[in-house]
Amino acid sequence: MIRSKSATLTLLLMSFAAIAPAYFATPTVAVAQQASLYKRLGGYDAIAAVTDDFIGRLATDPQLGRFFKGLSTDSQKRVRQHVVDFLCNATGGPCLYLGRDMKTAHTGLGITEDDWTNSVKALTATLDKFKVPEKEKSEVLGAVSSLKGDIVGH
Repeated sequence: MIRSKSATLTLLLMSFAAIAPAYFATPTVAVAQQASLYKRLGGYDAIAAVTDDFIGRLATDPQLGRFFKGLSTDSQKRVRQHVVDFLCNATGGPCLYLGRDMKTAHTGLGITEDDWTNSVKALTATLDKFKVPEKEKSEVLGAVSSLKGDIVGH
């Protein structure tokens, strides 16, 4: 599970507050005022819309479309839901990601550096289409970039 540093800190502080004695029951004002990346992105529906656009770009890309060839309708829906749940969870949302870890899920696909670069371009284009502010876009791209070692070359 990958989270932005601020979302992880917020989650840890809030979790600690829930189990600590009563005098720790309320998070600090600064933590309470900073909305999670999930909320700043617009919540579940916004993440689902971004996912749909992003997967559409990948599936129709001449280079990246090969990863989607031969998937049944059910498999396509499952991939989509895993991406939504992963992004929802990784941005501090309430979703539970039940998919495999990134290394296991991508091992054997032969994802190259070029594939990675093109997928990041597709994600950036999607975020731009939805007018995601620069701060949030940087956080999303930073979280995704931290996964590169588990995705490329396995």
